[in-house]
Amino acid sequence: MSRAFVKESDASTELPELPLSPHPNYVTPRGLELLKERRERVRAETERLAEQNVGADTLALAHAQRELRWLDARIGSALPVDAAAQPPGRVAFGCTVDVEDADGHRASYRIVGEDEADAAHGLVSWVSPLARALLGARVGDEVIWKRPAGDLSIEVRGIRCGDAPG
Repeated sequence: MSRAFVKESDASTELPELPLSPHPNYVTPRGLELLKERRERVRAETERLAEQNVGADTLALAHAQRELRWLDARIGSALPVDAAAQPPGRVAFGCTVDVEDADGHRASYRIVGEDEADAAHGLVSWVSPLARALLGARVGDEVIWKRPAGDLSIEVRGIRCGDAPG
């Protein structure tokens, strides 16, 4: 039978679960707060949809319930890391790193959890190639950032963890 003849109410609302990362769920205090805020928004949306629970909203409700389960799992597995408690003088989780390449281009990146990452705003996941190259480095160290566009040598020019400069 063609999908054109299936009533909306007959459509399955069983959705596959959202994938969970196989990596430890390290989070900054801000990253954990963002997850909790998102969970509250999704919880409110889930309750609103459950109250309506009519026709087309059934699929929207299933999506919201799935996201809520995912958020509960991410928050439940969160391992908060205080950047200020990291060893001084080395790039570590939660730190902001100032780098410069051989052409003099400078950039700053903060190493954060997977759910907080936002490359457009300089927030890079701790499991990204850039973070992996930087973790453990000191000011003055040159590291190789293995990128799809080709390897790039960058020098660590500054490290800030918490409120203390590195």
